Amino acid sequence: AVFDALAAAEVRAMFFLQGRWVRAFSGAARRIPDEGHLVGSHSHFHARLPHLSDGGLEFDLREAERWIRATTGASPRPWFRCPWGNGAQDARVREALERHGFTHVGWDVVAEDWEESRTAGEVAEDVVAGTHAVGDGAVVLFHTWPEATADALPSVLERLRGEDARLVTVAELIDRDLSAAASPPLAGSNPR
Repeated sequence: AVFDALAAAEVRAMFFLQGRWVRAFSGAARRIPDEGHLVGSHSHFHARLPHLSDGGLEFDLREAERWIRATTGASPRPWFRCPWGNGAQDARVREALERHGFTHVGWDVVAEDWEESRTAGEVAEDVVAGTHAVGDGAVVLFHTWPEATADALPSVLERLRGEDARLVTVAELIDRDLSAAASPPLAGSNPR
């Protein structure tokens, strides 16, 4: 449904993929670059990167890239999103990302679409309002698995387009520092 909504609106997106997800859902993973979307890495195990040893961090980054490339045929470089944003401000994690040719991409608007109680209407309202609050260059964080996301996406795209918003991938936001989220995730929140 997410692919269909993006195709109907002729919008390209950035998908941050976990290596283990790519292994489990290879068909969906291959569709991403095949349909013109960009691929980034979201680690292999979705662990809090600062908690990994140096060896564990290196393995996680390498393994994710290996599976993403092998499965999609696309390189995730230079795009990387730390799970939960955790590690984006950690010097050791940033240095490891740089060694592997990655730049962390944060977000400005969080749909909180992972919350089971959220409706498509609530997700759409929060994303549109958040995008208005941030203005030009807002990076929106969605997840592909919640039903509310798939149901909200057509409305979000239509409403923003109706306001003459230009919908672009993070690769087109060259004038922005994409590394920092607008605010760190709240304790207990889950912006994967």
